[in-house]
Amino acid sequence: MSEESFYGITLTAENNAVLWDVLSNDEDYPRGQKLIIRQILLGAEAKEGEFNVVEVHTIKDNLKIPIAVLKAGETRACNPDIEFYETAVTFKLIKGNGPVYIHGQNIKDEVEVVDIEDGETDEEDDVVEEEEYEIQASPKKKLKMENNADGKTIKNRKK
Repeated sequence: MSEESFYGITLTAENNAVLWDVLSNDEDYPRGQKLIIRQILLGAEAKEGEFNVVEVHTIKDNLKIPIAVLKAGETRACNPDIEFYETAVTFKLIKGNGPVYIHGQNIKDEVEVVDIEDGETDEEDDVVEEEEYEIQASPKKKLKMENNADGKTIKNRKK
């Protein structure tokens, strides 16, 4: 089960940084949480010809990287479609006066712990190949097992 909500912020010269933090302090209801940024837009009030650069800083990986370069008259929007999972993120307008609008989705999922070794199987283990297998029935007779086209096992006595 998951919860989904709209996420939106505005960056300007006066308010040039916004922090999105993971809500992971609820022990009774542990969740995985991710933020998906769908679109970054330059406001109509932006100065003509001015570059507006939005940088993201991820706390978990300590990564700082520009995710949008917008310019009035040329590029007013971008659709980065980027995800941030289980990490706090700071969005910062590092160049320009904006306004820059960032919006997307905040998704909270219930965490399901899965043991990878137990849950993982090879396709070879699950699928019986269409080869013939012989099983020793007695020293003189062998039991031949093969799959027919319907996937059913056919047993034939072989001398």
